[in-house]
Amino acid sequence: MSQLTPTQAWTALREGNDRFVRGEMEHPSQGIDRRAEVVASQHPFAVLFGCSDSRVASEIIFDQGLGDLFVVRTAGHVLDTTVIGSIEYGVEVLGAPLVVVLGHESCGAVAAATAALTTGEQARGFVRAVVDRVIPSIVSLAHDPNGGQTDLTKVSAAELGHEHVRHTVDMLRGYSVSLAEAIDQGRVAVVGVEYTLTDGVAHLTSAIGDVGETPES
Repeated sequence: MSQLTPTQAWTALREGNDRFVRGEMEHPSQGIDRRAEVVASQHPFAVLFGCSDSRVASEIIFDQGLGDLFVVRTAGHVLDTTVIGSIEYGVEVLGAPLVVVLGHESCGAVAAATAALTTGEQARGFVRAVVDRVIPSIVSLAHDPNGGQTDLTKVSAAELGHEHVRHTVDMLRGYSVSLAEAIDQGRVAVVGVEYTLTDGVAHLTSAIGDVGETPES
């Protein structure tokens, strides 16, 4: 089991991302000795639930190695029961103290969901199942606080992506009893992180539980 607190786990990820941004990666836990060490068991210090986008590989952008991260990825970081079960496995069985929902700019799934809501254009095949799971995250932005309607085509892609990450973080706590209990006990934190493709920075934008840092607004 990981002996780190949620704050220590987030600090390790943030420091790794800082190294990645500077181009000074240490590539930890990637040698022959580490490969042999993790044969018998794994003790990741964080669960990374992210988008399948090929440009957002968690171990690379956070400068981590074998056995450090328990990674779950779906297009658009959309949730279903098997995804939630995988995340619960990382926390309850493997002992990770931190769950990260990792979104990124220029997400194709968010763009497709926006198109479906604004133009009626639907994705083909089972890609539509992905899009349908993103829509609930952003549809609330179509309704302003005064009861009117907002044109989603006038909402920035960054704001749409931010709302999807925030909504996913909230859904994890709402759907998973074991995660909610772990958060309430202070054993685990769930955070939303948004990755910028242009500069490589992973921004902390939401948090349920204490990770020693205030999310960006």
